[in-house]
Amino acid sequence: MHLCPLCSSNQTHFYFEDKNRSYFQCSRCELVFVPQEQRLDAANEKAHYDHHKNEPDDQGYRRFLSRLTQPLLKRLAPDSEGLDFGCGPGPALAHMLREAGHTVALYDIYYQPDTDVLEKTYDFVTATEVIEHLYDPEKIWLQWLSLVKPGGWIGIMTKQVIDLEAFACWHYKYDPTHVSFFSRATFHYLAERDSLELEFIGNDVILLRKPQ
Repeated sequence: MHLCPLCSSNQTHFYFEDKNRSYFQCSRCELVFVPQEQRLDAANEKAHYDHHKNEPDDQGYRRFLSRLTQPLLKRLAPDSEGLDFGCGPGPALAHMLREAGHTVALYDIYYQPDTDVLEKTYDFVTATEVIEHLYDPEKIWLQWLSLVKPGGWIGIMTKQVIDLEAFACWHYKYDPTHVSFFSRATFHYLAERDSLELEFIGNDVILLRKPQ
């Protein structure tokens, strides 16, 4: 029995298995997840992240991130304050939002571990290619909710589960640091449970707004 790491339900079932790992799905929130005993330890997880080369001046990476920044910027008031959660070693997203006139704090468990920034509240919190890495998504999700002011935004970028057939040949699951796989149904569950406005932008971007 594996409890769902997002909603704590015990209504989980086997979903898929490949040569590296097993995957389970929650019947309540529909999260697909890797069981705890098959996840990397912290040292090996960070070693994998250290190979990422996402620099703020990389134009290709900036185009990738613009899929989140462009719709988010249309919704933010001038001079908003935000937090880029899980910014990684090269916080390109924060640079892009700062260029648009906003103030952005940084947090990353490995690269920007200043927890003082988690004691404030913000007009927006962004998490690009972060949520699929979370070992304890329930804890972090509740943390994001507490970090956002009423009327504020949570902006997420992640690839989403479509169905079992697509999952079976999905390259996204082969990254050993990807352990929590969300779908539109999962985000609908969270939005309804936590009274959030929900928008999907394209295939990979999710915007959620906290009630006023």
